[in-house]
Amino acid sequence: MAVPASPSACPLCATPGGQLLVESPEWRIIRAEEPDYPGFLRVIWSRHAGEMSDLDDGEQQRLMAAVLACERVLRRLYAPDKVNLASLGNMVPHLHWHIIPRWRDDPTFPGAIWAARRTDGVAPAPRPAVDDRTLAEALKAELEPAKA
Repeated sequence: MAVPASPSACPLCATPGGQLLVESPEWRIIRAEEPDYPGFLRVIWSRHAGEMSDLDDGEQQRLMAAVLACERVLRRLYAPDKVNLASLGNMVPHLHWHIIPRWRDDPTFPGAIWAARRTDGVAPAPRPAVDDRTLAEALKAELEPAKA
């Protein structure tokens, strides 16, 4: 299956795509640089692929296991009202998943994080402060059973 962008022109092939927290030979988990959305993670497939159907069944299962591990860790560490999972690839056609903790008072809730910002003057409450080391350790511990 053809991928719309070549690996040589792909930003997710050329760079980590954010602050690297955990990686395996097949994927990496990064913290996205999104100050309005603390805990925003991405799971990025290492090999250049455009769609989930470009992966074989085992690869799909291992990728989704990493996505779900991220969700569990974010729920535990951040206690969000909701977690959004998205795999779009419209701007960067390299297979990656967004795992985004959401709160009812965040700037675009209940819309997507890319929607127009709220104009009702609601200020977000303070969010849990979770440093990269704590987040990485929690992810590694959550992912450990998947390696067994």
